[in-house]
Amino acid sequence: MEKLEGRVAVVTGGASGIGLGIARAFARAGSRLAVLDVEDAALAAASEGLARDGAEVIGLRADVSDPASLEAAAERVVARFGRVDVLVNNAGVLVTGPIVESTAKDWSWLFGVNVLGVAHGVRAFVPRIRAHGEGGHVVNTASVVGLAPLPGFGIYGATKFAVVALSETLRAELAPEGIGVSVLCPGGVRTRIHEATRNRPAALGGPAPAAAATGAVVEAGMDPDAVGERVVRAVRRNDLYVLTHPEFRALSAARMQGILDAFDRAAAEPA
Repeated sequence: MEKLEGRVAVVTGGASGIGLGIARAFARAGSRLAVLDVEDAALAAASEGLARDGAEVIGLRADVSDPASLEAAAERVVARFGRVDVLVNNAGVLVTGPIVESTAKDWSWLFGVNVLGVAHGVRAFVPRIRAHGEGGHVVNTASVVGLAPLPGFGIYGATKFAVVALSETLRAELAPEGIGVSVLCPGGVRTRIHEATRNRPAALGGPAPAAAATGAVVEAGMDPDAVGERVVRAVRRNDLYVLTHPEFRALSAARMQGILDAFDRAAAEPA
């Protein structure tokens, strides 16, 4: 999708962090924007800021873990702009700690947002992209821990591995229709993901205090606007993988080599 001017881009979790950085990058490319988020104040501030900078934007409250909420948002986007061209499934949440010490509610919350949120977004918006028959693009936000695991990020990593697999499969399925798919796998970015438990539903164990140790890493991370520019370039080129932190290459290479070595052992062993 080389031409982004005038296109309609939908960004979930778009009121702050990586989502807002992506929204700003699409605005600079001339796209019209639908910014979706669960936080009313942040959503209003982000929408107003984008509009002041000259973007044509609509801000919509939406909960990605609720398919009806995303379907309603999709209807409003089409009512406002007449179409959808780009979907960015960016909303995500984080819990850290050893897997053995995790709770069932931790698993339900992270998978409900990080994995099902992507699935619900695809089901709500991709049919609207298909409707105009001019192709489009889907971007799903995963993480470097969706490419190589890190201790303490077990549940989060499991959700992000799932998003990578979903994205790779979706790309193969949508390619014949001219709809590209990218998966964003960032390292540390200056976001509020370490404070994600502020929005954790009471039924799933929240809200809860921010993770201070994780916050220090996050606050030293990449500028979200720089991530947004990488995403826009990837959409223009139809890249599958969008990476931000080359220092994680060795971890991914070691994991991949381990898999290849296991295939070699299987080939050498008797049937």
